[in-house]
Amino acid sequence: MTRFGDFGPLCTSVPSYPWCNLFYRQLVRTGNAAVLVGASASPSTAGVGVNPKCFIAPTFSDPPPHLGNIANYVACAVSFFVTLGLIWLVHRRRAAVGRIELRTLLAVYAVTLPLNAITTGSFIRQGSTALVVLTAIHAGFVVAFFWGLLANAIVATQIVEDGTWSSLLPYTIFSVLLFALGTYLALDTALGATNTIGGASSPPQSLRSISLFVVLSIWPLLCALLYLVLMAYIVIKVLREYRPMIFYGLAAVLFVLGQLAWFLLGRVLCNASNHRIDGSFLATVLETAAIVVLFFAWRSITEGACASSFYHPTQGVSDDAPRSDQPRFDALT
Repeated sequence: MTRFGDFGPLCTSVPSYPWCNLFYRQLVRTGNAAVLVGASASPSTAGVGVNPKCFIAPTFSDPPPHLGNIANYVACAVSFFVTLGLIWLVHRRRAAVGRIELRTLLAVYAVTLPLNAITTGSFIRQGSTALVVLTAIHAGFVVAFFWGLLANAIVATQIVEDGTWSSLLPYTIFSVLLFALGTYLALDTALGATNTIGGASSPPQSLRSISLFVVLSIWPLLCALLYLVLMAYIVIKVLREYRPMIFYGLAAVLFVLGQLAWFLLGRVLCNASNHRIDGSFLATVLETAAIVVLFFAWRSITEGACASSFYHPTQGVSDDAPRSDQPRFDALT
């Protein structure tokens, strides 16, 4: 019976699920390597996952050649440069509300992309410290990214003035703390700094970690939902506009489709392609498409009459002028 916090079913059924790298090391460390069977029994042949029903062979396995998760490599590389382009476009809009905060969010997403390619790529040996550390850093950035997403919605309400210490200081502090929390929980799960978090799962094959499940599954879902609720309130109730909600709705659909492609289509694609590709590359493409759509949503509510009615209520002020007496950082960045 599957319980809350069990990663076992995911590590078996979802190809290229990166958090399984942590539990592979946990099984070896706690003396439960007997749970690993088939290709997973040896780090030389193990792909991403724990006894996965379908997996992409690692690049170093025999007989060569193996390209690893080549489709996701390409998807992450293209997405990385697309995200850099978005960062540049955001940077150019110097008078727009939330410019610095959105640019920071995009930068964090850009960092997650090479980490995604590495942790799902099947070119670092399973159970190795290098793979565990990189997976933990990946987890930390994912946790921080979803805080950044929620923080951008909070900034959009103008509860705090964007681009000032009142916005950037809590944004930065919570980003660092949540990154540290996600990274620590992942490292503890794999390396066993404490028995409470890093102790052996019971039973071992359940791969259970409630804390890791909360920060990597519940927290992102909660932040995404709160982001949509806040932005819907701002767009419909405050700005009295409906067109921007098309962008936000589309972004939500793309994000959900990305998760479905990863979790439901992954094994189908893996089997159909003879273990060459899986759903991870589709998830990367769709998630990046959602990020692009969010950029257009942000642009649509920070320009023209829509922005003037809420974000720039005073007329006759230059677009490059600060919007309050608080010190701003737009001119420095």
